[in-house]
Amino acid sequence: MTTDSGSTSIPLHLVDLRPTLSGAEMAAVLVPPRQFDTASFESYRPDRDYPSQGETLHRMRDFAASWAPAKGGGFFSRAKKLPAAKPGIYLDGGFGVGKTHLLAALWHAAPGPKYFGTFIEFTALVGALGYLETVNLLKGAKLIAIDEFELDDPGDTMMMTRLLGDLVATGTKIAATSNTPPNALGEGRFAAQDFLREIQALADRFEIIRIDGTDYRRRDIEGHAKTFTAEQLGVEVDRLAAAGETFTADSFGEVIQFLGSLHPSKYVKLLDSLDALVLTEVVELTNQTDALRFVAFIDRVYDAQLSILASGVPLDGVFAGDMMNGGYRKKYLRSVSRLIASTQR
Repeated sequence: MTTDSGSTSIPLHLVDLRPTLSGAEMAAVLVPPRQFDTASFESYRPDRDYPSQGETLHRMRDFAASWAPAKGGGFFSRAKKLPAAKPGIYLDGGFGVGKTHLLAALWHAAPGPKYFGTFIEFTALVGALGYLETVNLLKGAKLIAIDEFELDDPGDTMMMTRLLGDLVATGTKIAATSNTPPNALGEGRFAAQDFLREIQALADRFEIIRIDGTDYRRRDIEGHAKTFTAEQLGVEVDRLAAAGETFTADSFGEVIQFLGSLHPSKYVKLLDSLDALVLTEVVELTNQTDALRFVAFIDRVYDAQLSILASGVPLDGVFAGDMMNGGYRKKYLRSVSRLIASTQR
């Protein structure tokens, strides 16, 4: 497509973009996704049908209160000392029950310095900077908030256990969310019993809170991810261009291949300044490595609040075969929820 002057403008092609991201830039973006810029405890709306949501809100407020200045009771004060709390709080629950909102609210309530990122962003930081430099960068933080805490291999288990232990030892508090309680991390994905000591050490750092509920993304959105015929998609592309939207247009197969050439830590930079993604000829994924990369990519697409317009197989049906019944089931279910929401914006 060309502008009136004849110069190429849109659509861009995702596969032509080559983002670079230094360690310092990676640390600078360790903040909540933009849809949670104003997240607060006050704006969280617990579902009355699930009392654990209100209870979790109360306990998160209590955790945030640990940063409040201690009130002097005087020399003769008989105020009871509260028992020492664990340095971490861990929200375990299903998809779309408000875990990330509460984690972001806690981050906003905490004093700085503080960092907020997904599990993969923190492991990528270690990969980019090295372990010791990462510790030195994060040391002194009042809070490390880790969203989507999921361990996919034993190396990550041991590294994150060590990293959190080193930070907690210097006074940092940890908050995390996951769809799996920490003593079950790794189940179905690697020989968890061989790493039980490391996993237990990780779990011991957290107060574990179970939060129940239904996926808020599905309360008003039902059915499948929206899909278009090739002709319909062409009309939608013209509509995006006429509206001045910035978008990329690529075949699904090319995007999957491209993601394999790019470290997941760069997915955030890849999506900078985009409003939408157009994917043509979507097909089922049969390779689990490709599927997991796509899950990580969709997490970043969802965080950036981008719309997805696609043709071919509905995107909530791309995880083929036994993927939805294996050890990564919860990851895929979360991604399906986000794909449905992203195609119906």
